[in-house]
Amino acid sequence: MREPSDVGLAVKRLQHRHQRAANRALAPLGLSLVQWDTLRHLHAKPDASLHDLAVLTFQTDQSFGSLAARMAERGLIERVPGPGRAVRHRLTEEGARLLAEGQAALDAITAASFSALTPDQLDQLGALLDIALGPNPTA
Repeated sequence: MREPSDVGLAVKRLQHRHQRAANRALAPLGLSLVQWDTLRHLHAKPDASLHDLAVLTFQTDQSFGSLAARMAERGLIERVPGPGRAVRHRLTEEGARLLAEGQAALDAITAASFSALTPDQLDQLGALLDIALGPNPTA
């Protein structure tokens, strides 16, 4: 019988493998995984706040602020005034182009990683991870 700590370590090792492979695949596009992930989240949630994007990309507000400034300087995202003092973020055409190019690379990485699983096993793994994660916290 597997110990929960062994399963947790296996999940972490798989995540680490995906992150290393993703960073290698995205490097020719001039992107890191966290930059590509930012583009992905902005595509799904246009006008997201800095804080929202920091949470979604597992960054602190401060570190994400620096990242967003660099991405805006490169023309990948734009920062626009929101209500009050809020700043909202949007994809640029260049950001959308790199998002699409990066998506193909990341799809290949995850497909290769899970290629030993049957479609039913992949569905089962996804369902089990959903159960382990539980409901999505709001804060």
